[in-house]
Amino acid sequence: MKFMPVGDAAIALLPEGDGADLLSRVRAVVAAVQAARVPGVVDIVAAAERVAVGYDPLAVADLAGFEAALREAAAGAASDHGLDPVTHTLPVVYDGPDLAEVCGLHGLDRDELIALHTEAAYTVEAVGFMPGFGYLSGLPERLVTPRRATPRLVVPAGSVGIGGSQTGVYPCASPGGWHLIGRSPVRLFDLTLPQPAILAVGDRVRFHAVTAAEIPEDDASEVAAGRDQAVPLVPAGAAAITILQPGLFTTIQDLGRPGYRSSGVPLSGAADRVSLAVANSLVGNPPGAAAIECTLLGPTLRFDTAATVALAGAAFPGLPSGRAIRVTAGTELALGHVTAGCRGYLAVAGGIDVPEVLGSRSTFVPAGLGGFAGRVLRAGDRLAVGEAGAVTASGGLPLVLDTLRRPRVLRVVPGEHAEWFSDAAWGETFRTSSRSNRMGVRLEGQPLAAAAGVDRAAASSLRSIPVFPGTVQVPPDGGPIILLADAQTIGGYPVFGHVITADLPVAAQLRPGDEVCWEPVSLTEAQAAVREQQAAVAGFAGGQGA
Repeated sequence: MKFMPVGDAAIALLPEGDGADLLSRVRAVVAAVQAARVPGVVDIVAAAERVAVGYDPLAVADLAGFEAALREAAAGAASDHGLDPVTHTLPVVYDGPDLAEVCGLHGLDRDELIALHTEAAYTVEAVGFMPGFGYLSGLPERLVTPRRATPRLVVPAGSVGIGGSQTGVYPCASPGGWHLIGRSPVRLFDLTLPQPAILAVGDRVRFHAVTAAEIPEDDASEVAAGRDQAVPLVPAGAAAITILQPGLFTTIQDLGRPGYRSSGVPLSGAADRVSLAVANSLVGNPPGAAAIECTLLGPTLRFDTAATVALAGAAFPGLPSGRAIRVTAGTELALGHVTAGCRGYLAVAGGIDVPEVLGSRSTFVPAGLGGFAGRVLRAGDRLAVGEAGAVTASGGLPLVLDTLRRPRVLRVVPGEHAEWFSDAAWGETFRTSSRSNRMGVRLEGQPLAAAAGVDRAAASSLRSIPVFPGTVQVPPDGGPIILLADAQTIGGYPVFGHVITADLPVAAQLRPGDEVCWEPVSLTEAQAAVREQQAAVAGFAGGQGA
């Protein structure tokens, strides 16, 4: 079995074999690593040909020893093929908006297409893209269909699609470029389960045709469990904040929900985790307490009771950064337009009290998970505030973390496909695109050129592999994308490198038009940088009230 670093916070395990045998090995390795409970492991995600193990770089001081523990666990699974895959039979109403187009493209009538699609036996090669989404191989060759030239901005939950040589069911409403041939009422993502994705790598799937009359209308209209979240109510007598104006993209975030990448659930949480921890330390909260993340244009809030607040990260004119400030009942606070950076974190003593979903209060808007009803904040929303502890901060102390420096240099550990690109790629300067969001920072400028002898078209048809926050993917247009907290768990673009953990806060603070360039570093340098950063954060928190 081969081992390969994936940046400074993950390792890929590549079992040998092919076809069904390889998928069986992958399943066995996942089970073995889970059972071994190796200290430092925070996430495990499987794909068609590998298992990626995410770890906490601060908890793994001896990387060689950590790899040896993983190797020992995986070795115990090398001959274990006893994990029988589950077979799922899914009903489908074949009435999708692209059904006639797909029939015409292949010279089939509706009944012929349905027969081909339902007679095939499919295998789950990966779970990702969106929570619970299974990539199914085994599509009959006559149904292989190129993706749509222009992806839809919203694909309804439950849609059954074909993309290239794969098929699958969209568990929740999301953008998508597959051709839609039908819909299924089966809920493939269930928050009540320990691992909420119904499908797992190696499972089998078969479809059978049903009529619209055979499925309940409510089930067919919304499949994603996350969309069922109710608006959290403020308990009687609890401290509260009212949203008067929501700002541009304002959400509730904590440090995210590790442990669910195998179900296609991203980490989420604060895009700039350091600034969240700093804001919380100023008001006496634990580092991961839920706070308000605001982007470019901050919200206007009314405090129904007195509170202690602090702002960190991006700078806004409505509140000084890096200081604990006491506000009285009835205070209206308007943060205004950002003056430096992109994302600010407003912490309130006691933390924002919203229900936990999969162990986290963070918001993942694309799937409607967590936070305040799974969405961005709106005017009129009322946020409950938890019980505050002792606030020891007497003011702000400078934190030497240059997340807002200009120009920005991001340190990058070379990725799996770095050699596919010209050496000149390391010297390029890029601008941040306005199309960036919490899923990823899109960069514009000179497209990354392919190295001599590399076929870019072939490189763009890779099998999807696990990706993590910090992964730098390169789509066919050559414009790099730096994945952030809400990024998908599986990606099919070449991986140029991985922004190191210590510099993810810098990436999160890039705003449209900012310039950025790369600096290649080793894994050892990356791990030293995150420890240095953590020491600075700990020193800052420890100095409060001194």
